[in-house]
Amino acid sequence: MADALSQHQIDELFESLNNEGKEEESENEVKEKRIKNYNFKMPQKFTKEDLKLIRDIYEQYSRLVASYLTGITRLYCHAKVLHVEEQKYYEFNNSLEDYVMMGVVGLHFDDHDIMDAECTIQFSNAITFSLIDRLMGGPGNTFEISRDFTEIEVSIIRTILEKMAVFLQEAWSGYIDINPTLSRIETNARLTKSIAPDETIVIATLELELNKRKSLMTISIPAINMEEILTHFSGKFAAASRHVVDEERRLEQRSSIMKGVKNSSLTMHTVLAETDIDLSDILSLRVGDIIPLDVPITQNAVVKINNVKWFTAKPGISNNKKAIKIVDVCNNNER
Repeated sequence: MADALSQHQIDELFESLNNEGKEEESENEVKEKRIKNYNFKMPQKFTKEDLKLIRDIYEQYSRLVASYLTGITRLYCHAKVLHVEEQKYYEFNNSLEDYVMMGVVGLHFDDHDIMDAECTIQFSNAITFSLIDRLMGGPGNTFEISRDFTEIEVSIIRTILEKMAVFLQEAWSGYIDINPTLSRIETNARLTKSIAPDETIVIATLELELNKRKSLMTISIPAINMEEILTHFSGKFAAASRHVVDEERRLEQRSSIMKGVKNSSLTMHTVLAETDIDLSDILSLRVGDIIPLDVPITQNAVVKINNVKWFTAKPGISNNKKAIKIVDVCNNNER
């Protein structure tokens, strides 16, 4: 008969069963954490590498903006890129206040294969009124005001946006030639018709720190135009690298071919001179006859390889043997 389990053994058995259940739950939790939700209605169009490249471009742009704002306001300004992401335009537009300062910039490309596009540069109201206050002679304080802008305020910000549009050219210069110009300024986010509501855009969010106060600035470009831009200069760089590889491969093939050709045998003969003679004279030739040549004695001989003219040479003697000395190489037209 089997021995009965003690109370201590029974407790250990229940404890081991409980631990196994906890381990299974923890494994299931780990698996659930690894699963990411995918939105099939709005699939991602850009890889992490693409977004990183765009972020690097706007990092350079942020440095230009910070330097410019520091110069015109005489206040320390720092700018950095917070994030670059894809988003539907209506989601971005709904997150804005009713009255915002938004510049619409036309992007014109030197390459005619790329369609012209429009991007938007949008300031938060905090940075907008801070700039207006500083440029009008004030200390540059931040005002949280939600109202429409006056013509004077729009005129002041227009000058800033025109300069910021030019900075886009310098930021993109390492990748593509672009000519940005400020098309217009929109002050009502709900009435902006530059981009369709359902269109996907690429948004770069920059954080501006001016007069020890932080605010946001966004730059958005339609995804369809950004895809075309990335495809263009990615293909250009790939073609350049492919050209280098093809050149190396061509040199290797040439070296291999030359190595094989060097062991080939060819027939070489030297022609001292040529002349025309009648067949009757040839039939009457005897030993000791002299055939006059219509060439001077100083004329060089022709060296032929497989009946192809390659060199000109002077006949002579070397080590008591008849020899020729190469004088010149014939060009392709003479061969």
